[in-house]
Amino acid sequence: MTTEESNRPVRRRVTLTGISSRAWEHPADRGALSALRELRGFDDIVKTFFGMWNERGFRLTFLAGSIRVDHRQYPRVYQRYAEAASTLDVAELPELYVSQNPRINGQAIGLDRPFIVITTGAVERLDDDELRALLGHELGHVLSGHAVYKTIMMILTSWAANISWLPVGAFALRAIIAAMLEWWRKAELSADRAGLLAGQDPAASLRLLMKLAGGGDLSQIDTAAFLEQAAEYEGGGDLRDSIHKIGLTAWSTHPVPVARAAELRKWIDSGAYARIVSGDYPRRDSDGDASVSEDVKEAAKAYREDFATSQDPLVGLLRRLGDGASDMAGSAAGRAMNWASDARRRARGDNNGGGGTPEA
Repeated sequence: MTTEESNRPVRRRVTLTGISSRAWEHPADRGALSALRELRGFDDIVKTFFGMWNERGFRLTFLAGSIRVDHRQYPRVYQRYAEAASTLDVAELPELYVSQNPRINGQAIGLDRPFIVITTGAVERLDDDELRALLGHELGHVLSGHAVYKTIMMILTSWAANISWLPVGAFALRAIIAAMLEWWRKAELSADRAGLLAGQDPAASLRLLMKLAGGGDLSQIDTAAFLEQAAEYEGGGDLRDSIHKIGLTAWSTHPVPVARAAELRKWIDSGAYARIVSGDYPRRDSDGDASVSEDVKEAAKAYREDFATSQDPLVGLLRRLGDGASDMAGSAAGRAMNWASDARRRARGDNNGGGGTPEA
């Protein structure tokens, strides 16, 4: 523990008893998950088909070449892991491994028995609060069921590379992957919220994203300036920058760190985080009552709101074109109605001998 950490006041965390993953899931993520879960037997088929060849291999890879965390191995990490799980009311901890990699990273893998892997870079460069947020992030993935679909994504990506010489098959598979990548990016926003709820320290969650962007030393980094970067990324530049952003994210599994920080700040400012910590959140025992149609509607609403409020130049142009098209359509419809009304009046006048009183 560093001197800075030892001088930091101990933060009391509220145990979120019985909390449902719906509490932190982004509407677009939850809508996609609800639709998949509604396909009866889909998860079982997927787990059986993919797990037959892959899950054991995934787990054995880390069992053989990484460190499995418990009270004897990486006890500091295990303690932060237990704290994050306790706050999210997780009864049974998934296996946790530390893998040799200098980058700060983590992932949830698996189908039937998901497990979590974080890197040595995360262990070495994150303080206790940031580490708790990262571990809560990965627990959020497991609790939301993301690990199943992420594992499918990894396998499909591998298949796409192997059949790239088949134009038709590769095109269809890439279309599926593109759709899943869009869901995956929203799932990352959900997991960021879970990490915040696990640590209940907004500053630590933002520091984690700053370290993901710029390494482990924050002594010369300012949170406000980082959020200014996020605002510039969202709305700065011109159409050329918008095109570059599409290329930057279209085939990426994660939103860029500044965008994730802005989204997390927006969620906090909306009051949703404070409501959950105060005890106002959906419980797991009510998950069966959740409405799939409502989840899908909320997902559509979230996309509409993002489109309506985005400061991106390309989105702004599309909004103006849409408004212009609506104005043109409305004007054309108005002229057509006036023309039809005039035609009816003329017809009625003719039927009445050209000068009769129009019918009411």
